[in-house]
Amino acid sequence: MMKIYTLPTGDPVHRYSKCIVVPFTGKRRVLSTCPLNGGYQEDLTAVFNNDGNPGAGMACKLKAPTYEEHMALIAEEIGLDKASAAGMSTAASMENVSIKTEQFGDLIVTAVVTGGIEVNGGRVGDPASWYEVNGQAKEIKLGTINIMLFINTDMSKGGLTRTVVTCTEAKTAAIQELMAPSRYSMGLATGSGTDSTIVVCNAESDICLTNAGKHSKLGELIGKSVKSAVKEALKLQTGLSPQQQHNILKRVDRFGITEESLWQEFRKNSDVLSRADFSDRLFHISGDSNLVVSVSLYVHLLDQLMWDLITPQEAADMGNKILGIMKRKHCTETQEYSDKDTTVIEMIEKLKRTINEFIIV
Repeated sequence: MMKIYTLPTGDPVHRYSKCIVVPFTGKRRVLSTCPLNGGYQEDLTAVFNNDGNPGAGMACKLKAPTYEEHMALIAEEIGLDKASAAGMSTAASMENVSIKTEQFGDLIVTAVVTGGIEVNGGRVGDPASWYEVNGQAKEIKLGTINIMLFINTDMSKGGLTRTVVTCTEAKTAAIQELMAPSRYSMGLATGSGTDSTIVVCNAESDICLTNAGKHSKLGELIGKSVKSAVKEALKLQTGLSPQQQHNILKRVDRFGITEESLWQEFRKNSDVLSRADFSDRLFHISGDSNLVVSVSLYVHLLDQLMWDLITPQEAADMGNKILGIMKRKHCTETQEYSDKDTTVIEMIEKLKRTINEFIIV
């Protein structure tokens, strides 16, 4: 067992048995999305975050018929009372936890975050992969961005609930600023499909706050701590960072433009390179500053087209100009575009062909 942090309330943060465990030293109010003792609780003695990944290449399996029962077993295994502990699970390593604290006067907020959205990142409203029948999910995936948020003051029930909204907005802002892709659509991710959140406030504090919105100082501290911790956790877990995202393949893979799809397109028109040579050349151009910036602008046109902020014709015309700049050629195309879906597909194909042109140069 290792104590890795002490919260302003005196509650220790321990890491052991593939878990982050926070036993309470006093009375706390907790609001969480946990399968075990979730919702609003006043009588909990601890909260925890569990790494349920059994190892590389091995499938995550529940130890009981339901997720709640599984988490109850985990609580007992790590020495907690299953009746008074709230717990959540993830596939991220507890070694990659990020802890960030923000303070203003006597008000202190601490975010304890683990995360990784390379596999399960999704945009709200994406097509679902399961549904619930009689309380049972047809499929369970372990969560990826798990947040424990600790506030050193007391809070009203409404204020505590509002913290979850602000916390979620902060998480989504962090992901959007990294331009992390959804794995279920062509959109940017807003989270993973199974994120979990635990918010804890100090019921013994003489200060009781009632608002955690963005205009409040508490909301600001929540936003800063959560954004910072989410970004660091994602970088620690999978390397997701501004540096990693400065790559054309990272910007376009959500549109189906991958190394493999580029290679298949390349083979249709040329046999001058082997697969290995193609990969090598693609690697060397993928981080080129001019290409990254140009592709980023082009991709944002696609996003705005899909969001109905610009028309198909506007997107296609400006997209052609960007491709012309990339190829240092004047754009002369005068084709008419009116259907959004068709325009998106055609613009993606044009971008794919343009990227391949740089492979041969």
